[in-house]
Amino acid sequence: MDFLFIADSPAVAPGPFEASARWTNSMNRLEPLTLLSALATQTSHLGLAATASTSFTEPYNLARMFASLDHLSGGRAAWNVVTSDHLATSYNYGQDGLEPHSIRYEKADEFLDVVKGLWDSYDDDAFVADKESGYYFAPDRLHQLDHEGAHFKVRGPLNMARPPQGHPVIVQAGGSDAGRELAARTAEVIFSVGSSLEDAKAFYADVKGRMAKYGRDPDDLKILPGIPVYVGKTHAEAQAKLDALSDSLHPDAGLSLLQMFMTGVDFSGLDLDEPVPEDRVQQASNASKAIYSVARKLILEDRLTLRQMIQHWAAQSSHTLFLGDPVEVADKMQHWIDEGAGDGFIIMSPVQGSYLKDFTSLVVPELQKRGVFRTEYTGKTLRENLGLARPVSRFKTAKQETAKQDENA
Repeated sequence: MDFLFIADSPAVAPGPFEASARWTNSMNRLEPLTLLSALATQTSHLGLAATASTSFTEPYNLARMFASLDHLSGGRAAWNVVTSDHLATSYNYGQDGLEPHSIRYEKADEFLDVVKGLWDSYDDDAFVADKESGYYFAPDRLHQLDHEGAHFKVRGPLNMARPPQGHPVIVQAGGSDAGRELAARTAEVIFSVGSSLEDAKAFYADVKGRMAKYGRDPDDLKILPGIPVYVGKTHAEAQAKLDALSDSLHPDAGLSLLQMFMTGVDFSGLDLDEPVPEDRVQQASNASKAIYSVARKLILEDRLTLRQMIQHWAAQSSHTLFLGDPVEVADKMQHWIDEGAGDGFIIMSPVQGSYLKDFTSLVVPELQKRGVFRTEYTGKTLRENLGLARPVSRFKTAKQETAKQDENA
């Protein structure tokens, strides 16, 4: 495994507490950077990826926290950049709703640029610790950012050495046009929806095709569809796992789950065994565009009943189900890669612990037997294991350009 990915939402599940009390997803949730800092001491190669929002934090705070995690882990940190798409989050930060989607992405673009600049505050060789001269760091190797943009004003520099990876790995999950454009310019890993093989292939080709205009090679970005995996020693055993989970979900909890991801659909007062009326579905949502488009298709084209919607979302959310025995699951994973639907996968374990152990004990050996999954880590840092280059500091690049101009003069 390359990394552990912790999604996050700093708010409880939407809806009445009677419903959220039956559903644990957004409840009793540890703050991810604190948790990953603890896990850094218990692991040696596993990457540590956490979600943090550009809408509800400040660039300086975030740059400092992720740089700290990268130092603590020896270069294994990754930041999942999100703009936040859950309305409930805004109420915890003095707001009455989310800003428009376009504004959130405009701010995220600038936010990310500021954070990267802060990570470059010190040159890699800045800390000389020279007893003879008395210099702890070389002052000419420290750079003040002095950023002043449309949304942020940050002087800098960061009060921390450059992270071991240069920059922690940048992960994104946006599926809208704005999200794809931001990813093509800045992302190094994408957690994609992959609602079907054809959709995953189209997304892969589209985002990779946008990278050239930013001077990036397609290999600079790893696209990883999220896949919910139900595996057993037999197909029947895997199906039984899914059936047991579906049967155990209370409808109130299911509605709470739907409402979190489907802002723009009113489910109140509906019969569970009737299709959702078309007039309840808005054309667009101010939340996740990619997830909402999948939900609209299930309602408007597939005409699922509300109960079927709940069961579908609980089983696989907006993703494609990978269910079966080890050979079936491995075959499907290999087919997706061969078809150009991704560079790998994010395994979405429906039950943490036991289901993940089933995947590692049943599917991983099958993939290794086929020679398509490694048996050892290739490096120590997350970048090395993902095959990503270590970024050059913007200030070093600027120095090189100045030196080159001086030579030409």
